[in-house]
Amino acid sequence: MVERCYSKPTNPPPALGFPPQGFFIAVLDCFGYNHLTMNKTKRKKSAKRVFVAIDGSNFYHRLKEPPVDLHNLLEFDYTSFARWLANKGKVVSQTYYTGAVRAKPGERKAQKLRRSQQKLFARLENSGWQIERGFILKTGGKYHEKGVDVKIAVDIVVGAYEDLYDRLILVSSDTDLLPALELGFSHATETRLLRKDDLIPFVSDEGL
Repeated sequence: MVERCYSKPTNPPPALGFPPQGFFIAVLDCFGYNHLTMNKTKRKKSAKRVFVAIDGSNFYHRLKEPPVDLHNLLEFDYTSFARWLANKGKVVSQTYYTGAVRAKPGERKAQKLRRSQQKLFARLENSGWQIERGFILKTGGKYHEKGVDVKIAVDIVVGAYEDLYDRLILVSSDTDLLPALELGFSHATETRLLRKDDLIPFVSDEGL
């Protein structure tokens, strides 16, 4: 049995609520539980330990679309963005989830995309990010990302169960993740749509 995490454990919290459409930021508090005794973990008062999870593929397309129109993702400051999301909390884990681009010899477009993605991965890893890779399949002439939402869901639930963080901040637009959130949490401290004004401060002048 996995204990649910509440913002106010003494009161029955309302059901999770998310914006009906668009790219959202979900902020959820998790009060730690010892994974063996299931008793509340006693800790001195300190800054909340924050786990920032970014659904990279969705975020990639969000940054490239109007009104942001960012075509070089290396110009986006992901680390400062994570700190801004954490507010007064302490980022203890920051993970970027995405499908890894595969490219066969002779596939110029795919090779170019793969090189760009590898540059982004290197920059993120040098800034302390963990990269969790799914894979991309081509079916019916269209590309589909596979395995990413499962990795996010597993990390959310395992992290809550093992008391690895106090607050989850998820940036995504994938409603397939809602069951995992409902399992690990029963109260959303904040959910709202991601706006252009939220992103622009983290884009360098060269990226605009």
